[in-house]
Amino acid sequence: MRTKRLQRSDSKYINCKKPLARGGLHYSSCMQRKPLFTFACTAILMVSCGDYSSPIEASVDEQLAGLILDNNLDGDPLNGAVPPTIGSPMADLGKRLFFSKSLGGEMDSSCATCHHPVLGGGDALVLPVGVHAIDANMLGPGRAHDPLAQGFDGGPTVPRNSPTTFNLFLWQRSVFWDGRIENVDGGIFTPDSVGFPNPDPSAGSTLSESQARFPITSGEEMRAFVFEAGNTNEDVRSHLAARIGNNGIGAGEIVDNWLPLFQTAFEDPMGTAVDLITFSNIVEAIGFYEDSQVFINTPWRNYIEGNEDAISDAAKRGALLFYNSPAKGGMSCVNCHSGDFFTDEDFHLAAFPQVGRGKGDSVDGSNNSADFGRERVTGIRADRYAFRTPSLLNVAATGPWTHAGAMEDLSSLVRYHANPEAEFFSFSFADLPVGTQITDSFENTSDVMFELGVQRTANSTLLASNRHLSDDEVADIVAFLNALTDPRVFDPAALEPWIGRNDGTFTDSNLLDAHDGNLNQL
Repeated sequence: MRTKRLQRSDSKYINCKKPLARGGLHYSSCMQRKPLFTFACTAILMVSCGDYSSPIEASVDEQLAGLILDNNLDGDPLNGAVPPTIGSPMADLGKRLFFSKSLGGEMDSSCATCHHPVLGGGDALVLPVGVHAIDANMLGPGRAHDPLAQGFDGGPTVPRNSPTTFNLFLWQRSVFWDGRIENVDGGIFTPDSVGFPNPDPSAGSTLSESQARFPITSGEEMRAFVFEAGNTNEDVRSHLAARIGNNGIGAGEIVDNWLPLFQTAFEDPMGTAVDLITFSNIVEAIGFYEDSQVFINTPWRNYIEGNEDAISDAAKRGALLFYNSPAKGGMSCVNCHSGDFFTDEDFHLAAFPQVGRGKGDSVDGSNNSADFGRERVTGIRADRYAFRTPSLLNVAATGPWTHAGAMEDLSSLVRYHANPEAEFFSFSFADLPVGTQITDSFENTSDVMFELGVQRTANSTLLASNRHLSDDEVADIVAFLNALTDPRVFDPAALEPWIGRNDGTFTDSNLLDAHDGNLNQL
């Protein structure tokens, strides 16, 4: 595991850790101390005039300097860890696999179908459409489920919003909205584990590797419904590895020769397909590629490092609202969105609208389209409707937001988060994209609101008290959120190294050659 954030020290190196070997390369050594934020940090200045002294309110920059120091921020969430580089052979193999529909059971979806870099590491949809889209290569708004496909109901097929793959390397505790891939004592817990929180011996060494083992087993996401129907997750994985390796049960299913790429990535030029093209190696390469997607050079980081002009005045006011407590006029967003990664990596009930097919849960049997969130993993009743706190890095690029994708713009997201009880009753489910399943949404979200009320009564929620934000306050917070986004994630040229393309090195007959609804190549 990567080292957690430590207190600052005057020493040059504040921590050392054992390098983590992956694919013949090594992650980082010692964590080098970064220069501290150097602005004045006095909250109240005293000025003298003869025998008279009076307090003068600190400037916004001075107030932020104090908050930055109070929250132990230096702008760099890496903590000295060094992610993989996209130009390495292992990352190149992982990228090609990530974009290959050959890892889809019926070869019509890939990992990139729901997690494309140009779409913020997600799919830009409220809820995903994985297999059996009308156009398998069309991504983003307008992607739709084929009316002739199994299970068609007019709406999206996957019950939770696609989380971004950007900065996956930075997560230390868990991945997925409900944390069903989680670092635990002795290894990593996964849905294949025998009981929570027992580790899965086949999980792999990192969270990114572990999570890559599961979308290919989901009927709605990648496996579809005929391929290895009724068989185990391991049957699915073994068959896909045999397909990529052109041997055994998968022999002849594709025409592409993946072996040279595996030989190069795993530094074994004489290795055979049977030895090298295993599912463990496939997900190691995919995880390596995903871990290279680190985008953390934000205006806010630039500001912390000393450039007062890196963010706007509105963003600075938004930062004060974000970090200050309600007693000081703020929203205490930092209660959950803490640290330089802007997440406590914990699970909370935030009471956002429940839309879509849900996860088959039901409070009273009236419908089965609820989603109990973290409770589905732990079995603990107190975890009902709790979801993982998302990081806010690159938040401007990763919408729609929340576990069910119900928030389609940041202003609405901020308003709802500040006052969920009031905003729920004015929320228009009908304004969601046509086809989004909303029949049970009011009832299901009402149940969530009831649970929030229970938590408020018991004082067991970290959500600040309900507050109606003015339009100016909303705009300021949104300006701050925009300042948490690395400009590179909006630049197709900057993202090009992470896009799978056919080239002179390798041609994939099942490459996801993605385009948007206007036929523009992604």
